[in-house]
Amino acid sequence: MLGLRRKLRVETERMTLRLPVQGDFRAWAGLREVSATFLVPWEPVWAEDHLGRKAFVNRVTWAARAQAQGTALPLVLIRRSDSQLLGAITLDNIRRGPVQAGTLGYWIGQPFARQGFMREAILAVVHHAFTVMDLSRIEAACLPENTPSRGVLEKTGFKYEGVAQSYLQIAGRWRNHVLYANLRGDRRGRTDAG
Repeated sequence: MLGLRRKLRVETERMTLRLPVQGDFRAWAGLREVSATFLVPWEPVWAEDHLGRKAFVNRVTWAARAQAQGTALPLVLIRRSDSQLLGAITLDNIRRGPVQAGTLGYWIGQPFARQGFMREAILAVVHHAFTVMDLSRIEAACLPENTPSRGVLEKTGFKYEGVAQSYLQIAGRWRNHVLYANLRGDRRGRTDAG
């Protein structure tokens, strides 16, 4: 079963979302490096070896293990037209039993921002989570001032739920985050609710 799981693919109109593999190292590290000033304000502090091969090997190993155990679905975004790695999206902290939920995180390389790739990826991962994984709730959080991230969440069906105080350390400081959720069969805010 593990071999089958490693071949997981989530297809979108322009991309294939799949688990990272060792062969992605150069593309991943290169894209993170050229996008550093774009990404760093929104992420936890990068470890000194963040862009190193050993850290990437550990990331790939964790991704395969987490997906096989059902605790996370860590995927890279690959544009089918040219096999370019565009970013990554992870459904993490998957909880089962009465909860059936997970937490969404994502990043896109600066050269590919504002082209609809992340919107496409989020829609595909949420659909996969609801229809294939049988989850009922997908959560996401971002900094209040991260207007692009808030916008893509709202455009993909996530609804604002509130603020979490000191939610994550971003750029070395504990920061408040706005919380969003997408519910399977969500009727919040619809005028046709009966």
